Amino acid sequence: MRNIGRTVQSSIYRNGVYGHRPVVPTSPDALADAARRRMTRAAWSYVAGGAGAQRTVTANREAFGRYPIVPRQMVDVGERSLATTLLGRDLPAPLLFAPVGALELAVQHQLARGGRGAAPRNAEPVLARAARDLGLPVVISSQASTPMEDTAATLGGSPRWFQLYWSSDDALVESFITRAETSGCEALVVTLDTHVLGWRTMDLDLGYLPFARAEGIAQYLSDPAFQQLVEARARGAAPSAPGTSARPTVAAVHSLLSMAAHHPGPTLRNLTQPYARAAVETFLDVFSRSTLTWADLAWLRERTTLPILVKGIQHPDDARAALDHGADGIIVSNHGGRQVDNAVASLDTLGPVVDAVRAHPGAGPRTGATVPVLFDSGIRTGADVFTALALGADAVLLGRPWVYGLALAGADGVRAVTEHVLAELDLTMALAGVAETGQIGRHNLAVGGWSVWDRDRPSTHDSRDAGRLRP
Repeated sequence: MRNIGRTVQSSIYRNGVYGHRPVVPTSPDALADAARRRMTRAAWSYVAGGAGAQRTVTANREAFGRYPIVPRQMVDVGERSLATTLLGRDLPAPLLFAPVGALELAVQHQLARGGRGAAPRNAEPVLARAARDLGLPVVISSQASTPMEDTAATLGGSPRWFQLYWSSDDALVESFITRAETSGCEALVVTLDTHVLGWRTMDLDLGYLPFARAEGIAQYLSDPAFQQLVEARARGAAPSAPGTSARPTVAAVHSLLSMAAHHPGPTLRNLTQPYARAAVETFLDVFSRSTLTWADLAWLRERTTLPILVKGIQHPDDARAALDHGADGIIVSNHGGRQVDNAVASLDTLGPVVDAVRAHPGAGPRTGATVPVLFDSGIRTGADVFTALALGADAVLLGRPWVYGLALAGADGVRAVTEHVLAELDLTMALAGVAETGQIGRHNLAVGGWSVWDRDRPSTHDSRDAGRLRP
C-alpha cells in the first residue's frame, strides 16, 4: 500500500465534486454515532459497551493524548510504504482485523430484509470478502457467528489466524485447534483475560447475553467434539428446565426460537427436540476455564505447530512468563475495556511490555525472528496506529471501527473504514518525516521531557534518521 493516503483522500474529494460522500463517516465519533443509530440496542450495547462505569473504555482512548506525535519537515517522503512482515508473512500494512464475537449482532437490523438466517450469513463472510480485497489478516473468533471453515473458504488465500477461548473441555480445545490448522490458520491467538465475563453493565441492564440465545456459538455448534457433549446432555435432559414457568414469556419464546434457528437442521424440528437448548446449556458450562496457569501453555504447545500468541497481556512480568512457557508472541490488550473497570489504559502498558520482551534472554519464536508484540484496545484512527507503532508494536488489531463499518455498509463499510485508517496512517507518516513503517519509533513522539534540544547533533535530511530527538 504505497502512498495510500493521497489515493484515498483524492478519491473522496473527487467524488465530492459530484455530490458523493464517503461510504461511511471518516470521523471516528461520527462513525460510531452512525452505527449506534443503525444497530439494534442490544447489538450496540454488546459491541460498544465496556465493564462497569466504562472507565477503561474511556481510558483507552484518552491515553493516546499522552503520547503526542512530533511533525518533521524537509524529509524526502515522496514514496511511502506501509508494508511489513509478521510471523514470516509479508503484509501490505501492520493491521489485522481483531476477533469479534457474536458478529451477527452488527447486522441484526438487516433481518427485516433477509429473514432470521440473514445475520450469520452477513457477518464473517462479509468481513472475509473485505479482508481478502485488502490482503489483511482476519483473526477468526471462537465466538464467531459462522463456522471457521466457511470463513476460510471466503478468505481464499488471504491470511487468517484463529483466536482460542480455552474451554474447560480438553477434547473441544483440541478439536478447535485441529480445525483451525485444517482451515489454513497461520497462528493461534489464546485470549487469556476472559476466563470469566467482566461486569458489562450495558448488557446486564438489558439482561442480554447473545450466547444464551445461541448467537455467536457457530464454532461450537459445528464442532464434532461439542456435538458429543450436547448429545450426552440431551439424552439425560429433563422434560423442562428447572424454574421454567408454565406460562412462558414472549422473551422466552423469542429465545427458544433463536436457539432453534441457530442450531443445525430445520428450525421446526429443533423446536420439538432437546438438542438446541442442550447446546446452549453445554456451551455455558464449557466456555471458559479459570484454573489455567502458565504451565498449561506446554499442553497447548504439544498440540499444534502453529505460532502461539497470548492476548490480554498488561504487565511486563506476564509477558516474560508467557515467553518462558513457550509463547511465540504477545498481544497487549485489555479487551477493549470490556473486562475490568478502572483498569490501566492498554497503551500505557505497551512500552514497558515491549521493553520486557525485547530484553528477554533467548526470546524468539521458532521461526528465529524477533518476538512480535501486537497492540489492541483503543485504536480508532491512523494516528492511533502510528502512536502504537512508535511505542514498539509490530502491528495493531482493529476492532470496533470495522464492526461499525460492517453495520453501516457491509463489506464496503469494512473496506472503507480500514482504508480510512490506513490512509491517515500514511499521511501521518509523511508529515512526521517517515517513509516506511519500520522507521517509526519513540523518537517520533514527544515523551520523556525532551524540551532541551541537542544542538550539537549534526543536521540530517536522511529519512532513515528523520525525527530522532534526544533529551
